[in-house]
Amino acid sequence: MRALVVVGVLVLFALVFITVAVARDSQRGGVTAEECPAGWPLADLTLREPDKVKINVYNATAKPRLASSVADDFRNRKFQVEKAGNDPLKKSIDGIAVLRYGPRAVGGAHLLKAYFLNDATAEFDPTRTDDVVDVVIGNSFQQLATTTEVNQSLTDIGSAQLPPNTCPDPNAKD
Repeated sequence: MRALVVVGVLVLFALVFITVAVARDSQRGGVTAEECPAGWPLADLTLREPDKVKINVYNATAKPRLASSVADDFRNRKFQVEKAGNDPLKKSIDGIAVLRYGPRAVGGAHLLKAYFLNDATAEFDPTRTDDVVDVVIGNSFQQLATTTEVNQSLTDIGSAQLPPNTCPDPNAKD
């Protein structure tokens, strides 16, 4: 008889726990593109293969030809390198790297973070309309991560997140 009472209490506790978990589910009520507030850009969160990611590589250090060398490393890893040179914003960067991108390149920037073991600083510009990520190399840069390190880093950082004041692009395709 005691066993039936204990099992009954456990079942009741499980039902209450499940009801509370479903009621407080943080994934309910997410913003869809149809509900997107006016003026919010649609962000492409698609994680692409490197050969589908367009990048510009810029040097923000005093080391000559660093952008060219890093651009070659990215080309060897199948990225579409469009430009390489000195940082057009002429900013000095003490960290490893800065990734500058807009809504159409959120997934690409997420992949690139893994090549810097998630130590690159993200600079999201909601007004930017292209699908290119600017990779700006800083003074602390040593080398790009290996394939194994990239895969590990992608596992650690999870999936790409929506930047503030953006909505997911339902038309984003691989």
